[in-house]
Amino acid sequence: MNPKRKKRLIMVTILVTGIFSATALGLYAFNQNLLYFYSPTQVLAGEAPVDRAFRVGGLVVAGSVNRQNDGLTVSFNLTDTDGVVPVTYTGILPDLFREGQGIVAMGRLENDGLFRAEEVLAKHDENYMPPEVADALKTAGKRTDGAHPENIPINAPANTAKSGMDMPDTLKADN
Repeated sequence: MNPKRKKRLIMVTILVTGIFSATALGLYAFNQNLLYFYSPTQVLAGEAPVDRAFRVGGLVVAGSVNRQNDGLTVSFNLTDTDGVVPVTYTGILPDLFREGQGIVAMGRLENDGLFRAEEVLAKHDENYMPPEVADALKTAGKRTDGAHPENIPINAPANTAKSGMDMPDTLKADN
């Protein structure tokens, strides 16, 4: 083999190996950072990983919120109306967190079935429900408040009032 051709072959081999290695490392890192969403029913069915972080969403079961004496640790149950998952969280909860509220919690499932949340997100107004939670409730086919699943709002309408013309007369400023 010609020395020039041999040198070129070595360079191409090193280049291809480097590109393959970089791609493999990038895909591995990307896969490690994915956070999948599971409903409480899926968690109870064993579809959720025990050793990886993921998100679980549903409604906080009425009467299940239990605050510990340290003031930061809270335990509650999360449901999609078919399954119930016990959740514990240590930290400051969102102001809108309450019983019957739709939430999404990010954390890990322990071997005993307890979901240890690292972050809790609550809906931001009375019309919004996280899309994952709404989908899980629609899949379950019912709601705890008796509303039909088709009536679950997926996204809240944006506040489109750009001028006083969209406001009720009692709220308009006199000019």
